[in-house]
Amino acid sequence: MLGWSINLFRVFGIQLAVHASFLLLLVYYGYEGWVEGGLPGLLWSVGLIVLFFVCVILHELGHSLTARRYGVKVPRILLLPIGGMAEFDHIPRQPSAELWITIAGPAVNFVLAALLFAAAWRGLIPTEEIPEYSFAGLLDQLWVWNLVMGVFNLLPVFPMDGGRILRALLAFKLPYLRATWWAAVVSKVLAPLLACVAFFYLHQVMLGVLFLFILFVGDVEYRQTLRRDQEERYWAEMARRAVVVGPASTDDEPPLIVHGPN
Repeated sequence: MLGWSINLFRVFGIQLAVHASFLLLLVYYGYEGWVEGGLPGLLWSVGLIVLFFVCVILHELGHSLTARRYGVKVPRILLLPIGGMAEFDHIPRQPSAELWITIAGPAVNFVLAALLFAAAWRGLIPTEEIPEYSFAGLLDQLWVWNLVMGVFNLLPVFPMDGGRILRALLAFKLPYLRATWWAAVVSKVLAPLLACVAFFYLHQVMLGVLFLFILFVGDVEYRQTLRRDQEERYWAEMARRAVVVGPASTDDEPPLIVHGPN
């Protein structure tokens, strides 16, 4: 599925790509806008989605540029209908590094919300009416969406930003694998509850599906972390058992490496 993507351009050396299903999102919102307001409604709705995903890109760039300061390679940012995903070659196991990398994303949204507030504050006045399909209405929606995006990503549901922040904080006191396990357990409790709220109280099917998807991805990442930890412990044990036999030789023959008792 992630192979069905279209490369767009590079930002700070990072390839920006969009998943093919993203086009269906544009078609859906364009159709909804057309039904409600004709051509102005179509252009306004599509423009709103495009600008919203510009904010998503900036969110992911916050993660990516901070990650590069810690030696993480970021080959691509992929846009999906459910949001964006920055692809890292590895996730630092230092709690402080993961904490700063993770916080950077929501911080970008809060900064954008603060900047947009100067243009969108009239929407908070009950007597102030914003014209339909106007530029002011566009900015008002972007202001709200950035606030929602920032707060939503701080929910402690692993591997969302809030779940990664929780793991990083736990990793200051616990082994990395144990911190990941606890973050995944919290996610297994909260994600189904939030999915039920989305399905039965908010009547937001896509939001409920998103929480179930996050639950699945979080379990997959924990298993990957567990497997990597097991591999590292295995090879560390093999290295410990390796014994260099015999004194250092003056000729060109390499030292003999044998295994210790098994």
